Order: sequence, then C-alpha cells, then structure tokens
Amino acid sequence: MKLADMPKLTRPRAAAGREGPEDRRRMWSCRVLAKYWALQLPATVILLVVLILVEDAVGLPHWAFWTIVVVWVSKDAALYPLVWRSYDPGYPAIGPYRMEGARGVAVHHIDPAGSVTVAGELWRAELVHGARRIEQGERIRVQARHGLTLLVEPEDGESSPLG
Repeated sequence: MKLADMPKLTRPRAAAGREGPEDRRRMWSCRVLAKYWALQLPATVILLVVLILVEDAVGLPHWAFWTIVVVWVSKDAALYPLVWRSYDPGYPAIGPYRMEGARGVAVHHIDPAGSVTVAGELWRAELVHGARRIEQGERIRVQARHGLTLLVEPEDGESSPLG
C-alpha cells in the first residue's frame, strides 16, 4: 500500500498543547470546566476527611495537611489539559480518528455484510445503500461509521443498477 493510499488514522486530531482555536475555546468553556471540577470534588472531599482523621490520630502538622491538599488539587489542574475532551459532551463521538474516506481491503465478501481491514485493523462492514457486492480481496472505501461497523462501497464507487 502506498503512503498516499493510507488513511490518516494514525495521526491524532491535535497533539496536546497544539490544539486549534476551536479546541482551545472548548477546553476553557464553563461547561467543560464545571463538569471536570465537579467530578474531581468527591475525591478531594474524601482526601480532606482522611487527612482530618489522620491529623487527629497522629498529630499531622497543619503545614503538611495543606501541602497535601495543594499537591492533590495541583495534580487535578495539571491533568486537565490532557483529559478535557472526555468531559466535553459536544466533542465528536468518533474521537480523534475519522474513518470517512479511509480505504481498505475486503477480507470476506460483503453482501450485505462482511469484514474488511483498514489501516491493519479488522472491522465489521456493511454495504452502503445501492452499492454492489464486494468480493474478497477487493479494495473498499469507507463512507461512514456506525459504532464498530463501517459502511463501505467498492473503491471504484460502482453501484448496482438496482440502487
């Protein structure tokens, strides 16, 4: 397979720290920040309760108590740029890898369903409406993805006369 024929599946949408302007706006939106910190709150409260119990039981100094709390919250703040996409309900459901337009090869005949390999991965595939049967070993092009099933057509784009 030539490099030009390979789908752009192995390239992440944006490396950490290299987001585009739209990603930066989404990253710092009130909704995403609020959801992230609201989900960090229970663990922080548990940490505070444990530290209060330890402080009473063994006499933990106040400076140690607050140092641990600051380190804990700093850890959450440092991880936010790496995980914020998980907290954004509007972020594309397909993740950073787009399948539309990717090319591959049919592992089994597809009529109306079968298997294909795309970028070295085995996928379940179904024909797009109106596409002709695809034979084993024939090249395919992905039109869409629904969950773990790819909707494919022959790479030449031929449709059946009935479709």
